[in-house]
Amino acid sequence: MDADVRHKLIIIGGSVDKGSFSESPDDLTRKLKFFEQGILNRIIKVSAKNNLSRIEIITTASSIPEEVGQEYVKAFLGLDVMNVGVLNIKTRDEANAAENVDRLKNADVVMFTGGDQLRLTSIFGGTTFHHLLLEKYENENFVISGTSAGAAASSNNMIYQGSSQGALLKGEVKITGGLGFINNVIIDTHFVQRGRIGRLMYACASNPMNLGIGLGEDTGLLITDGYVMEAIGSGLIILVDGTQMRGTNMTEVEMGEPVSIENLIVHVMSIGDHFDLKTKKLSIDHYKPAAKQA
Repeated sequence: MDADVRHKLIIIGGSVDKGSFSESPDDLTRKLKFFEQGILNRIIKVSAKNNLSRIEIITTASSIPEEVGQEYVKAFLGLDVMNVGVLNIKTRDEANAAENVDRLKNADVVMFTGGDQLRLTSIFGGTTFHHLLLEKYENENFVISGTSAGAAASSNNMIYQGSSQGALLKGEVKITGGLGFINNVIIDTHFVQRGRIGRLMYACASNPMNLGIGLGEDTGLLITDGYVMEAIGSGLIILVDGTQMRGTNMTEVEMGEPVSIENLIVHVMSIGDHFDLKTKKLSIDHYKPAAKQA
């Protein structure tokens, strides 16, 4: 890929933040191995200065920020990337603080870890740090990446609550505003492993303008120019397109009752496939040798 392409966003399905999901330290290290072999390596390759890029790991979403931050530092060091810092911004005052904004000014890559996406939106939304993120993303050769909560918060609309089992009951899925790095999509993570297809269907039926993106674990999307999406990593991505939806009874049923939806379109992506957000067309990569890297 041309390293000068703007609007570079990498969203990842998660399974790296033990703070949210009670993973052991051994699990955290093991699950970062796929990053070293694929997705982290891809982040470096598309960044402005490759392994000389300045990378800031933002651990705000995590309940164990020190542990998570150091695991990412170690993972990048394993790829010969030495210029890596950790920003554990805990308050809106810190998100407006000059020292943290200055660190962002010098960054080539920002990576949001997993945890609680509401922490990301409530702490960063509308701050000086957030405005600078949007400005750099729009105008510079700059990469924004997020895994789990960091991915879910990347779009203008964000799922923040809703069980998998009751997702297609009216009112079960809760949606709020995200950080707005990409518009007209809504992102869910740990998707295949936690059976979250119902959450995404409900989200798309309630606002069919959005394309639903369900990211499996060990899996990501590289999105360039705001609309070209490439599947990276080892798992699956489920896309739910509501633009052709013919109808739903969502406005007619009572809260807690099942919802009916007619004619949602579903696509499945794996490594090397591309999807165009403008045309809503999927291009399948039919040559996928087992050794192919992300």
